[in-house]
Amino acid sequence: MSIEASPILVAEDNPDDAFMLRRAFAKANVANPLVFVIDGDEAIEYLSGTGRYSSRLHHPLPAVLLLDLKMPRRNGFEVLEWIRDHPGLGRLPVVVLTSSRESSDVSRAYELGANSYLVKPGSPDDLLATVQGLGLYWLVLNESPDVER
Repeated sequence: MSIEASPILVAEDNPDDAFMLRRAFAKANVANPLVFVIDGDEAIEYLSGTGRYSSRLHHPLPAVLLLDLKMPRRNGFEVLEWIRDHPGLGRLPVVVLTSSRESSDVSRAYELGANSYLVKPGSPDDLLATVQGLGLYWLVLNESPDVER
């Protein structure tokens, strides 16, 4: 499967934010399918290929993970730490997309291996611009090594 066809995994527990992201990605004409998970445990289940995500044919590894920090069960920091410690996923691009502007959250995310840290925009137009930039950079311009598939 080519990187262009690989899904974008979105770990987001807020249904309103998930709706706005779906809408922004559709308006931005990003070809990669979106896969939403609602908490940190489900993100890890998807990334590890276990449970309902055990078929890599139907649930391939993502091209990029958009990761909210404030989620139930396992938070985004715990997911990020798990990813960077998990063989085969250490190179997965992880973009933190969260509402927190706390400098301690930004620092911790980068210390745990985030590739980028973005604060969720407040308006639909700003979110669309952010999604267009994400799509262009992470899915078109960025050269990334293969993640185990």
